[in-house]
Amino acid sequence: MVSPVPPHGGNLSDEARRLGLDPWRLLDASASLVPFKPPRVLKRALAQGIRGAALRDYPDRQQWELRVVLAEHHKLDPAAVLPGNGAAELFTWAARDAAALGVSVLPQPGFADYPRALRCWQGHWQSLVLPLSWPCSWPQPFPLKPAAPCQGLSQCLWITNPHNPSGQLWDRASLEALVPGYALVVCDEAFLPLVPGGEAQSLVPLLNRHPNLVVIRSLTKLFAIAGLRLGYALASPERLQRWSGWRDPWSVNGLALAAGSAVMADGAALERWLRRVHHWVQCEGPWLQHRLDALPGLTAYPSSANYLLVEAGQSLLAVREAVARRGVLLRDCRSFEGLGECWLRIGLQSRSGNRRIVRALQMSLDDHPLN
Repeated sequence: MVSPVPPHGGNLSDEARRLGLDPWRLLDASASLVPFKPPRVLKRALAQGIRGAALRDYPDRQQWELRVVLAEHHKLDPAAVLPGNGAAELFTWAARDAAALGVSVLPQPGFADYPRALRCWQGHWQSLVLPLSWPCSWPQPFPLKPAAPCQGLSQCLWITNPHNPSGQLWDRASLEALVPGYALVVCDEAFLPLVPGGEAQSLVPLLNRHPNLVVIRSLTKLFAIAGLRLGYALASPERLQRWSGWRDPWSVNGLALAAGSAVMADGAALERWLRRVHHWVQCEGPWLQHRLDALPGLTAYPSSANYLLVEAGQSLLAVREAVARRGVLLRDCRSFEGLGECWLRIGLQSRSGNRRIVRALQMSLDDHPLN
């Protein structure tokens, strides 16, 4: 029987209950987070917040301290910054704007949270099918020409850079050429800070010239703080003020605000952290891709990001289940439109964790050989 399709990775508690295993025994490579413990400055902020007022007092509804440090980091006005309860909350408000404007273009395969957000507002979308093969060189031009925008059919374009699930890093110039052709362009840069050299392709420097542009970022992946739920949107102040009027009060908790403010305000510590993350991606990505490619029946595609897309010529559901029984969770790709049972996405781990992934796959392929 085909198992239900999980809409996201990172379903550690659900998978542990289903498998009858303790969560601490599972290596979760279905989520794409750095494998390091959070920075000391972030942990200190959490400890101080617990001892101080961050638990007792209501959070600052204006989120002013975090907005200021994020604005300084990106060289923007604080009014152009809006923290959110993870990037997912901010996709919901972007989708409300998009649904009111008309049809959205969603590159596929793509992240399932964009259609989820559009469905909240009865929004409509059409797919832009991306090629499922690409060279190992970054950045690459986005495969949509400026002359092809809406033609009266679509008004909004959603972009993920680097792309999820493929890990392709798009060239800024090719993306900028598309922006004038749409009433709204939403660019999800959740993984971009983890990509070596990725900031050079960010659309953030274009925001002052393009009020129809929204860039959404996440601190979850970079600092391994998925449990805190912290992301932020960068856009015109008028747009973000409208979003603020729609959302629930206190949408970002006090501990998340304290942690985010501390880690983004310490520029020297942030730079050291980014160097560590980029070194990890540069070392572990090619290492793991090479070893996955050597497994019988699997093809691992090149990626600029901290995850790899893997394909086989037949269903990988049985293999994925066997790997899970061996304590390693891999991302089921059936929630990515245009992929299916023949694909897996694997989040990079430490070298020991990556070795564990390869061993679990080797043993599972022995039990379930691919033709």
